[in-house]
Amino acid sequence: MTSTIRVWPASRHASRVASPMRTLAVVMMAAIALTACHSDDDDTAPPSPPANVLPGFIKSAVTTQSYDGNTDDLLTAGLGKSGLALATAPAMANSAQPMAAELRRVAIWSNYRALVDMSANGGYGRFWGPNVDLNGNDTLGEGKIAGKEYLAFADDGSGAQNVSMLVQIPASFNPDQPCIVTATSSGSRGVYGAISAAGEWGLKRGCAVAYTDKGSGNGAHELSTDRVTLIDGTLQDASAAGKASLFTANLSGNALASFNTQFPNRYAFKHAHSQQNPEQDWGKNTLQAIQFAYWALNDSYGALNGSTRTVRYASGSITTIAASVSNGGGAALAAAEQDTSGLITAVVVGEPQINLRVGTQVSVAQGGVPVGAVGKPLADYMTLANLLQPCAALAPAAAGAPYLTTLPATTTTAIRTARCASLAVAGIIAGTDVTTQAVNALALLHQNGYETDSDLLHAPMWDSQAVPAVAVTYANAYARASVADNLCNFSFGTTSAAGAAGVTPAVSPMLTVFGNGNGVPPTNGINLVYNAGASGAADHRLATADASYAGAACLRALWTSGALTGSVDAVRVNANLHGKPTIIVQGRADALVPINHASRPYVGMNQLIEGGASKLSFYEVTNAQHFDAFLSVAGFDSRFVPLHYYNLQALNLMWSHLKSGTALPPSQVIHTVPRGGVAGAAPPLSAANLPAIAVSPGSNAITAAGGAVNVPN
Repeated sequence: MTSTIRVWPASRHASRVASPMRTLAVVMMAAIALTACHSDDDDTAPPSPPANVLPGFIKSAVTTQSYDGNTDDLLTAGLGKSGLALATAPAMANSAQPMAAELRRVAIWSNYRALVDMSANGGYGRFWGPNVDLNGNDTLGEGKIAGKEYLAFADDGSGAQNVSMLVQIPASFNPDQPCIVTATSSGSRGVYGAISAAGEWGLKRGCAVAYTDKGSGNGAHELSTDRVTLIDGTLQDASAAGKASLFTANLSGNALASFNTQFPNRYAFKHAHSQQNPEQDWGKNTLQAIQFAYWALNDSYGALNGSTRTVRYASGSITTIAASVSNGGGAALAAAEQDTSGLITAVVVGEPQINLRVGTQVSVAQGGVPVGAVGKPLADYMTLANLLQPCAALAPAAAGAPYLTTLPATTTTAIRTARCASLAVAGIIAGTDVTTQAVNALALLHQNGYETDSDLLHAPMWDSQAVPAVAVTYANAYARASVADNLCNFSFGTTSAAGAAGVTPAVSPMLTVFGNGNGVPPTNGINLVYNAGASGAADHRLATADASYAGAACLRALWTSGALTGSVDAVRVNANLHGKPTIIVQGRADALVPINHASRPYVGMNQLIEGGASKLSFYEVTNAQHFDAFLSVAGFDSRFVPLHYYNLQALNLMWSHLKSGTALPPSQVIHTVPRGGVAGAAPPLSAANLPAIAVSPGSNAITAAGGAVNVPN
């Protein structure tokens, strides 16, 4: 560096001839200036850090709130371990006008419980929970965590996206050893939708947690009253809310009035009806959540320069683990693939829902036997399952499945039998008797990549309406359908117990939909309605004898006709993780996101693309399925183990790898031991049911070469 010293000329009023003393003074001043400027390059004073500037994608005001860790907190909303365990939602002072803090409390209670087993003999309070520390010990009491939250919308300026962004910074955050954990929402849940899946672990580590609802969050529009939810869950008229609405359907004026006349008491939901195909941005949204977390941390810990905070943490300088489960896990993988600037250090995901761009070289064999199919997108396998599962549930191999429906057993059997008959008439399955038809339906699921380990789960996946709800929601999203389209004659509405549509409950579901809703009806009293029922619109299960088969066939045809291809191609991922250390955990029995269409082919594609540079480990867990919350249901408790336990172990392994250099265990099958006993009264979960992830898996190792994945039995 060259230092420039400027000696100002004497005043024009002074003599043009310098005196000896003046000359000496000038020389001394120059010497002092040279010393002060440190002309040596290595001694140059560093430039001032830049100002902390809010990311341009944040279009709303940022609200902040601090929690004392006693009356309210980040993890349990003041409920503590005991309050989260209660089966009854937290009370509200005025149920007709809930306050934002009350809705937040219900949302945390609801979302926490939705993703983990809360049953007395399960792992809550012993293997996981607010009271359990990172070493698995019951040391944290009620487990409340003090800290601060930042909340805002990310958007393109239109107000049509309004992706919720939330950052939690625990009081235990160490600014000298900063870390971030992402907790992108699972399913179509709101912004707290992965608080138990990833948020809890991050907060206990003292990390900031970056949440986002990824633009598919729990935004509802009650069309009959034209009320919408705001970012905090409170309600407002759509016109008054404007761009502040979490979601407003693109339907107004005369069109709205006409729709309400023809289809009363209906609802539009953000994931289904935003016409944004939000899934294509889930990776971007997760990266934005990380960027928002950087800004929030700089806002909290950057130096003050006047009234402005400066940047303490430059982009890429913080240890960041992208983590979540299901859709949130898929979003984390997509973010890692898109991240070329070093924002993400590592990835840990469970049961990721991903739509993979599969190469022809990719194959999967289990026990040396090729599986039926690999790498199908959700639009394919979900619409097929929605067609076949009611019938397949009657196959002998599915006998004794856990019962997960409020419908009487006789009604359920009649629905299944009629669905088999309709499938046979359509030529989709063969057989003249119901048993043969059901066996063929189950075989067709196997041919399309569903594991035999899932045979007992087809009935509860459909009976609980998980599969029909997802099939309808995603078909709408991929088709970019308006709520007014009533795609395949399906809509969302309030229905009576008898199944007829058009009966508004005494208390509007909108009042608590932010807290209790999951973003995919049926939810919080809003049901999946088939508009072309035998006697008019009704609950889709009861609208026709065969449970609205024509509507299910229509959804299937949207995929097979190619109508959804473009939107599905826009959400596909490539399995290039750019060498980031990554762990994927999934249950072999997953019947919602089949393992042959998710984790297994992802391993094959990643090996093809990254080869020896890959740092991906995959842990496949036997006797584990998609919904740990179902483990409290009779038949689930005795047969299945919690995947959440292994998600936590994977996070701990990754932390040890990043901080201590401990090698990640290689890909492997983990053979768990079901609890057994009497369904509904299984013995307590113990460590004997949950073998450790092996450092050297031996014959249980999963291998991949040339895109071919080999999984031992």
